[in-house]
Amino acid sequence: MSDRSDAADNAARLAELEKRINALKGQPEAKPHTEEHYSQAHLAWRMVIELVAGLGIGFGIGYGLDTLLGTMPLFLVLFILLGLVAGIKTMLRSAREIQNERPEQAAEDEGNARGD
Repeated sequence: MSDRSDAADNAARLAELEKRINALKGQPEAKPHTEEHYSQAHLAWRMVIELVAGLGIGFGIGYGLDTLLGTMPLFLVLFILLGLVAGIKTMLRSAREIQNERPEQAAEDEGNARGD
């Protein structure tokens, strides 16, 4: 009978030890699937859309002015180039904004990993 009580006591001690080990290890937080993989694609699409929007707006303004004034290629070319410059400038601003967010996010992730 003492063998059974020893076995039950050992099982209880083992379960308690496993709980303590798991508590000390801490369970890593499961990141949502969309947080890492799709966020990069989202940022890339954002930049492409900003560039295309600048070109499209420049094309629209240039074509509209050329149609109204009868100077077909002049304003079209000028505003397409201005739209391209505006799109690139907006893309660079977005890239700089994203780059500034990354170090802050890395510091937060490091603090979470240490348990601070």
